Formats: sequence, C-alpha cells, structure tokens
Amino acid sequence: MKKLLLILIFPILLFANSSILIINSYHKGYEFSDSIINGIEEIMYPHPEIDVNVLYMDSKRVTSKEYYESLEKLYSVQLENREYDLIVAVDRFAYDFVLDIYDRFFISEPILTVGIESFSKEKAKSYGLEDRVSALLEKRDLKGNVEVIKNLMPTLKKLYIINDKSLNALHTEPLIKELIDNFDDDFELIYLKEDNLRSLEEKFSKKEEDSAALFIRFYKNKDGKLNKIHSIADFIKNAKVPIFITDSIFIKDGATGGRIVDLFKFGKTSGEMALDILSGESPKIVVSEDLDYVFDSKKLEEFILPVDVLSQDYKLVNKRLTYYDKYRGLIEFVFAISPLLLFLILGLIHNIYMRKQVEKDLRQRLDFDEVLLNAIESPIFWQNDKGVIVDSNNTFCKLLNISCQELYGKKLEDFIDNRNVKKVIKVLKKYQENRSENYEFKYFDENMKRKVFLVKQERFRNEKLNSEGLVTIFTDITKEQEVAKEKQKNRQFIIQQSKLAEIGEVFSSIAHQWKSPLVEITAIAQEIFYTKNCKNIKESDSFVSDIMKQVDYMTDTINDFQNFIIPSNKKVAFNIKETIDSTLDIINHNIKYNNIKIDIYIEENSCLEIYGYKNEFMQSFLNIINNAKDVLLNNDYKNRKIKIKLFNEKENLIILIQDNGGGIDIKNIHNVFKPYYTTKSHGHGIGLYMCKVIIEDKMDGKISVENKDDGACFKIKLGHICENTSFRG
Repeated sequence: MKKLLLILIFPILLFANSSILIINSYHKGYEFSDSIINGIEEIMYPHPEIDVNVLYMDSKRVTSKEYYESLEKLYSVQLENREYDLIVAVDRFAYDFVLDIYDRFFISEPILTVGIESFSKEKAKSYGLEDRVSALLEKRDLKGNVEVIKNLMPTLKKLYIINDKSLNALHTEPLIKELIDNFDDDFELIYLKEDNLRSLEEKFSKKEEDSAALFIRFYKNKDGKLNKIHSIADFIKNAKVPIFITDSIFIKDGATGGRIVDLFKFGKTSGEMALDILSGESPKIVVSEDLDYVFDSKKLEEFILPVDVLSQDYKLVNKRLTYYDKYRGLIEFVFAISPLLLFLILGLIHNIYMRKQVEKDLRQRLDFDEVLLNAIESPIFWQNDKGVIVDSNNTFCKLLNISCQELYGKKLEDFIDNRNVKKVIKVLKKYQENRSENYEFKYFDENMKRKVFLVKQERFRNEKLNSEGLVTIFTDITKEQEVAKEKQKNRQFIIQQSKLAEIGEVFSSIAHQWKSPLVEITAIAQEIFYTKNCKNIKESDSFVSDIMKQVDYMTDTINDFQNFIIPSNKKVAFNIKETIDSTLDIINHNIKYNNIKIDIYIEENSCLEIYGYKNEFMQSFLNIINNAKDVLLNNDYKNRKIKIKLFNEKENLIILIQDNGGGIDIKNIHNVFKPYYTTKSHGHGIGLYMCKVIIEDKMDGKISVENKDDGACFKIKLGHICENTSFRG
C-alpha cells in the first residue's frame, strides 16, 4: 500500500511548484503554433502542480527592430519578479528572441525550442547556452510526399512546389533543391516562391491534367503582406489540381493530404520532452520522425486518386457517414434504456454489423464502379423510362459543360438552351429513327480540340425495381478518323512521289541520250575548224570556242538536273548557302528571263551547316521560289523581288524567303500546306504539302508562312550542327 501511494505521489513531488514559460512566435489564433501549444497543455493537464504561462509575439505580421525592442520592454514588466524552471520557444522567431534576451531576463533556466527545422550548435554556443538548449526539430518529408504523389498519379507530368520567402522557408530551400535533383528527370518541377495568393488562385482555377502541387507554406506574399489562414484554406479548397501538404493545418480544409506532421501530436511530444527536462534530463536535440499518411476522402474522389495503391497505413478524413455513424446515438440510447431487451438488441447489433459489412462491400463496389466509370474517356449516361437522367460519368458532364449535380434528376430537354445538348438531342433522335446507321456526334472541347463520337444506345431493365431505361454511350473515334485521314494523305503522297520518281527516270534517260549528241557536235565543230584553212585563227577566237562554251553549259545543266532528281537515301551534312546557290543555278535562266531580282542576306557569324536530306531540301526550296515567281509575274516588270535571309536563332538556322507579290489571301493562308489545296487554275496542290512533309517529318524542322510588308514570307527553321550542338546519324 505504501509503495502504491509513493508511486501516485512521486510525480507530484517531482514537479511540485514547477513553472514553464512558453513564448509563442505568433499571435493567438494562428493554427500552427496553437496546435503545438494545445498538445503541450494536453500533456501538462494531468500535472496541475506545473504552472504554464504563455506569451505571444506577432512575428507573422510585425518583424521590425522597433517592435522587438518594444516587446522586450513589455516582457521586462511582465516577467519582473517571476522565476521559471523551463523556457519553451515555439518556432524560430521565439527561439532567436529568447537567445537575444536571455542574459537580461533569465539566470540558468533550460531552453526547449520546438517547431524549427534545423538547429545550429554554433549559434547556441555564441550565446554561451550550448549546455542549456534542447530542441525538438520538425521534419517535413518533402521527398516522401513526392513519392506519394507519384504513386497516386503515375502519369504525373508537372509538380508545383509552393513556398514563401519567410525565414523558415529559407531552411526548407535545401530540401526543395534535393527534390529538383532527384525528380527533375521524371517530370517537370516548378518552384513557386516569389508570388501572391491572388495569382496562385488564378493559376490553379482551371483544371490541368497530370499536374499536382505540394504546399509547404505561403503565409506571406512577395510584398510581405500576411495572408489570412481562411484565405489560404479557400485557395486550397477551390484549386482545380490536387494540392498535397506537409503538416496538419489544412487537412480538413480542402487539401488532398500527404505524409504530414500532426501538429497536435508534435505538441504532445514537446510536452513530454518538457517533463523530461523538468525531471533533470540533460539537453538533447531530437528530430521528430512521427509522420502520418492522411488524406481527404472527398478530394481523392474528386481527382480520382486510388489511395489503395499505397503500401503504408493511412487515415481518411471527411469520409461519408455510414448507416451506423448516422444512427449511433439512437442505437446507444436504445441499448442503455432497454436491458430487458438484451437478446433483441444483440440481434439488432448483429443485423447492424451485417448491414455495415454489406454496406462497406457495396460502397467499395460503388466506389470502384464510379472510379472505373469516370476513368472511361467515352461519355456515358443513363435515363429512366421517362427520359430522366439518373446517372452519368464525369466525361458526359464535361461534354455538356454542365455539373453532374445539376444534371441528375432532369431531362436533356430541360437544358435545351445549351448548344451541345441541342446536338445530343438531334443525333439521338436520328439514331432512334434508324438504329442501323452509325451516327456521329461532333463538338469542340474546352481546349477547342475537335472530337468525334459514335452514338450507341442499349435498353436496360431492373427486375427488382421493375423499372427500365436507356444507356447511351458516345465512343470517341477522333483518333481513328485522324489515323485514317493520315493514311489517306500518306497514300496520296506516295502516289505523287512515285509519279515524280517516274518523271525523274524519264528525264534521266533523256539526259543520257542528250550527252552523246553533244559530244558529236563538239567533234564535228573541231573537225570543220581543222579541215578548213584556219591556220591564222586561234581556236579560242573561232566559232569552235563559242560552240564549246554552249556545249559545256548544256552538259553542266544536265548534270545538275540529274543530281537534283536523284532522291537522298541518307542524311548528310551540307552547307545551306551552297545548296541554295546550286538550286538557283538550275532555274537561273527562268529567273533572269522574267526579270526577277533575288538578294541573299547572311547575318555575320551565322552557322550554315545542317544535317539532313540535301536533294529533298532543294526540292522544297525550289517549290517556294517557283510559287513566288508565278505570283511576281503579276507585278510590274521592274518591280519583282525575292529576298532570302539566313541567320541563327539559338541552336537553329532560320531561312526567310520573302517576295513582294502582294501576299496570300488571309482566308487561304491557313490551308496552303494542306494536300491538294491550290488557288491556281492549273495547280495540283501537292507542292507546299510536300515541302511541309520534307521539312517537318524528314528533317525535324518547322515551316510556316505569314504576310509581311507587301508579300508572303516563308520561314524555315532547321537545327544547325555547329559547335556545342549534337546530332544523330
């Protein structure tokens, strides 16, 4: 009995008349520090013999030197004639303040700092307090949170890191840099630091596929203005991308969740350390590793995040109430006042338990069906026999641009003013008139991308409820149609290429036949010259020289054409200026005959070496020049110009080809690269399409056109292969 009494009395004796001073870095009502202090008080509650006094700073809103000086004067009055057994500093501002005023306010009291993310022994030593300071460090697991996000979103492409420019944020910077080093190759990491809450709200007000955000802190804007907690909570709650967190402040206010620091539990650990110090333990530095996986059930459902893939234990908040949760009070009341109905209650409990199990299984099945249904890209909706919509997936709601909650329980005709609803009603009416036809439904999504769906309806019947209705499915065939069109284009392009190849073979044959007569002409001219009495005339001054020049010119021209029509079978490095000159030599007479002036400008120090298919590039360039020539024939004979400009733009070579032929009609300019589109009376519409295929598909470049000054300007962008630029053969 004495031993038991001693065990009960010993803690009271140990902490008798103990006094703790807690200095909070922030104002009362700030959830971060209030949660920690509540945890400390929870530990101190069984020890009424310990007096706990809390003083509040206001370091979130005021950080000036004058404020801290005034605060020091105020504390000198409040703490006068007061003695404490332990000083607890909550977060870094309070800890730094305690170090600065220690020699004026305290004698030998131990210090416990909690909530800071890093601890410097050198700093404590500089104040001569290294043997009096203990610390409980808050560890935010940024890397662990990113791993959680990767598991929940395997198709993640972009992750935003949200942080402010506060002093605490600076201590988190190394962890963020580590994130960028570890994960930057997996997806794009964007660090948002110098910003304001309004711009963040706008940035995340629209849904962004395969994107998420990790919220570390954002309590101050870049101009130093303090954001209110409820404003930050509203931003997180209304964001259209899942926002993960590192502590428990916003877990019930709209955050998706994460691997978090439970600040109340952290405060309880702080309280336990305080008791250890009061009991005489030596100073120690402890890193809190107590982290929980906590997620908001509604947010997981909103963003279709399968939390079951996590191998760790996790908690869910904001869960839907079960039957038992709703009627718990009634069940307990009946149980309490009905002891005589024990067997009936046991039967009722068993029944409730079974219902709960069935409901759990059903809910899991419904949740699975809902997630599966919403994961389907095809819009689907159900109507009962009266045409009332009873269910749908999110894709159908997006198609109509109407919320699912607004849609359920109503007919399509109730939204007849909606443009897409009109289209759906029209195509369903046609489908019902003739079900054997495949009716297509076309519309533009929120990104203005054209979508094409095939409509299919099936009737269903629920025997238990004696009800029936229709299931309508819109199957997305956009990609299939695009593939079919692309195959048709390629088939037409191959046919055209085949024709050009045949023409090239015919011309090559003609060129070969022409070479022999040219040799004969040369021999006959020389024979005539030497058989005549031309001893006093030099051959270079005679008609033979003129004939030889013309023959050489014709031979060179034939050779140029033969080289040009031979298709390139592999990529080579070549100089773009030399290639342009060779192409212009081929059509030199045609250009001169039509009095067209061609000027070539090259920016100083430009790299002109590229890697690709030389003859195909010549073909593209020649096509653009010939188009310009045709247009310039409408100009005055003295006003026909083509300007060619070559320059580098970063690691690219830019080729601008501009004429003064009046430009392209604005209604046609977006169609000029389409196959078989032409505005010429005898055009075939394949030239510029082939240019686009050669430049973009074969040479990984880019070609575009715009009206500039008084004519059309074609822009070709190709990667050059000069220093510091690699290429693959």
